[in-house]
Amino acid sequence: MTDNVKAAEAAPRVPKRVAAVIINSLKGGVVPRIGLPYITVGREAEIRALLTDLSLIADGGASFRFLVGRYGSGKSFLLQTIRTHAMGEGFVVADADLSPERRLQGSQGQGLATYRELMRNLSTKTRPEGGALMLILDRWISNLQMQVAGELGAGAAAPGGAAAPGGAPVPNGAAAPGGAPNGSALNQAVEARIREQVASLEEMVHGFDFARLLTLYYRAVVDGNDELKGNVARWFRGEYRTKTEARQELGVSIIIGDDDWYDYVKLFAQFLKGAGYQGMLVLIDELVNLYKIPNSVTRQYNYEKILTMYNDTLQGKAHHLGIIMGGTPQSIEDRRRGVFSYEALRSRLTQGRFAAEGMRDMLAPIIHLHPLTYEELLVLIEMLQQTHAGYFGYEARLNESDLVQFLQIEFGRVGADTHLTPREVIRDFIELLDIAYQNPSTPVASILSGVGGSGDEGEGGGAQQSSLSVTAAAGQRDASEFAEFKI
Repeated sequence: MTDNVKAAEAAPRVPKRVAAVIINSLKGGVVPRIGLPYITVGREAEIRALLTDLSLIADGGASFRFLVGRYGSGKSFLLQTIRTHAMGEGFVVADADLSPERRLQGSQGQGLATYRELMRNLSTKTRPEGGALMLILDRWISNLQMQVAGELGAGAAAPGGAAAPGGAPVPNGAAAPGGAPNGSALNQAVEARIREQVASLEEMVHGFDFARLLTLYYRAVVDGNDELKGNVARWFRGEYRTKTEARQELGVSIIIGDDDWYDYVKLFAQFLKGAGYQGMLVLIDELVNLYKIPNSVTRQYNYEKILTMYNDTLQGKAHHLGIIMGGTPQSIEDRRRGVFSYEALRSRLTQGRFAAEGMRDMLAPIIHLHPLTYEELLVLIEMLQQTHAGYFGYEARLNESDLVQFLQIEFGRVGADTHLTPREVIRDFIELLDIAYQNPSTPVASILSGVGGSGDEGEGGGAQQSSLSVTAAAGQRDASEFAEFKI
């Protein structure tokens, strides 16, 4: 047994709930949002490059990357892997998949729809499933209250607005920890600290209104006004449709819209650093939906938004912000409809002359995903077998030779070297595991041999033999069947 397979078998047992998500997601062709460390293999160079970006973001910089690969090559998997790691390192992560209804720019709210999706999926280490906006705001206020209370010498028995056990802010008029009464002095000191902290935001585009809404949220917490808290959160999520509605409920005459939503993403990134996080990572997948836009002018507007993001991050106009976009080679490199159809982006993103096979520049803006090696796939399917066996409660039946034979069958297809993706291998393998589990009396070897192409015939041998058999059978037909056809 190889060291790789031994390592896979020695991996920690996956909890049943997590195993169910992993198996069902992968069988359906989608990436699970939890449990990725149990099945992550390969991609060391790509992950190392993206971790370098996280260090840059934490230090106050910004980064922009494209992940490029065919359907099923592992783009979404790598995005989710980085998402999980970033949350563990104290980053706030927002992710969204583009669609016909969600774009970067649009005349009918498509850009705003993307922003809303990002805010809906706002995630932290303690809220990895998304919806962490109010948790972030409450934690920020709670930390400020404790800091100011400590500076005033109040200690654990801080008056007015001190943080309650568990980190939740205490509204005005409620008893503080230790039973001390609340006072307005601490509230005023905390509000002054908030103004001091958000002063840097006011210099940014739309920063004044953003800072004003943060202060308004704090006052709602102090007054115990849950309705106002909810309204402020709605504004941050971009859910106000008219300025009139926002003015009536919040007293602000501006709302987040299609044209300026990215400015608020930059504001959030700057604010989150002050709120105790490392920064903000934005993941945008399915860039192919921009490629599919039929109207060329609309496509160019969307690519122009990408150019704005690219320039801001690389020129130092954005801070504590990382952006990663995933797309297919066609959606990026097609000069008629892809990102490269926008000349300003093509000239910035085109690969230089010195990169070659085996010597990739992993610090370039575009990271091309290469296929997983045979060894990595072997480790992956062994991990999947252990997860499957643990979930259904049976002893793993496939030995190393069975796993190798399965991969030989997969790579025995014509064109498998260049077109076979991890998604197809995983889907077929989980199907094999399901069939073997439901038919325990049938030997695994007979299931595999029933597919054909055991690998002894060389790469593509099974397919070539099948093709020859079909040709021979056709030649034995009566030629009169085709007598009516003339060229």
